Amino acid sequence: MTADAADRTDLAALAVKPILHGPTIRLVPLDERHTDPMWELCADETTNRLTGTRTVFTRDRIHQWCTTRAEQPDRLDLAVEDPATGRFLGETALTDVDPDNSSASFRIALAPDCTGRGIGTETTLLVLRHAFGTIRLNRVHLEVFEYNERAARSYRKSGFTLEGRARQAHHWDDRYWDVLQMAALRDEWLATH
Repeated sequence: MTADAADRTDLAALAVKPILHGPTIRLVPLDERHTDPMWELCADETTNRLTGTRTVFTRDRIHQWCTTRAEQPDRLDLAVEDPATGRFLGETALTDVDPDNSSASFRIALAPDCTGRGIGTETTLLVLRHAFGTIRLNRVHLEVFEYNERAARSYRKSGFTLEGRARQAHHWDDRYWDVLQMAALRDEWLATH
């Protein structure tokens, strides 16, 4: 069965870096001004544990990353900000876009003092609305470690469904942890959101 033109994924939409507004946050294109708070986020031990990040980043590398995100036509990198103050609250991205299957991977990392306040759920909902409504992806997927229960709850609340579990696939804190695989599908998500 072929998708009609209105339902086809618009990969060109990935080249347009939007500003997305929610009730308490805004998502803006990640750029040079986010270098220092992004570097702090990447150096935070709790954030690294929750995201499984083992790489130690230099400020120069983070600066180069932030300043080149707008040039990437095949992914979307956004900073989460407080709309009143412009304060950096975290970052989110759609990556690993697969045009043949109309899918992408989702990730989010929030500053440690921004968790547990609904910011992650609001961010995820904004990104999914853009992914399914504007880019017209069919599927957005993610992986979350079993010890990150707060994130898994937020993903479920945002419309992700648990699809599988890679048993003992992640080693952290001297033990092996399961990796949960979750996804949201366009038709299901649009029907409920």
